[in-house]
Amino acid sequence: MKQAIAFFDFDGTITRKDTLFEIIRFQKGALALYAGMALLSPLLVLFKLKVIGNQRMKEIVLKFYFKGTPLAEFQEKCSAFCKERLPALLRPRAVNAIAWHISEGHTVFIVTASAENWVQPWAEKAGVPVLGSRLEVVNGRLTGALVGKNCNGDEKVCRIREAVKLTPYQAVYAYGDSSGDREMLALAQHKGFREFE
Repeated sequence: MKQAIAFFDFDGTITRKDTLFEIIRFQKGALALYAGMALLSPLLVLFKLKVIGNQRMKEIVLKFYFKGTPLAEFQEKCSAFCKERLPALLRPRAVNAIAWHISEGHTVFIVTASAENWVQPWAEKAGVPVLGSRLEVVNGRLTGALVGKNCNGDEKVCRIREAVKLTPYQAVYAYGDSSGDREMLALAQHKGFREFE
């Protein structure tokens, strides 16, 4: 059997929406989400204009909503999110593609800019490891900062190369939906761009 490996982006590829805002809505409520977005709107405009970088903006948002949150409480709510909210956000064709790769005996990874905390509980049930952004924890509480780089663009490739040697694989598949997946897609012979929409 031909050895193959598949890399799936999460937000927009496996899901229909960006899960950062969905996890905020789930944990803090819709009112808190929209009130916070209104307060942060000047910075979000600067982000759209590329004055503020992706990682900086993500850390601003994470700090605003989650700084000081005990990790245990946050993780419990992430697990609840995966059971209660995430199923409605999934793209069935993407979930079927993951199942197909697994049934074929392929190695599968989810590679995402989302924090591993709210992707892993679902991915573990699917039997798929996650390479994602990592949240900084100090004295058992979230700081809102990331450990290392946001797992996007070049960083996706760095994290893949840290986790697995690609040389034994005769076939490499990659699935993504945005410019942040371009470098990951470049690793693959079989590229699926917005394949599940």
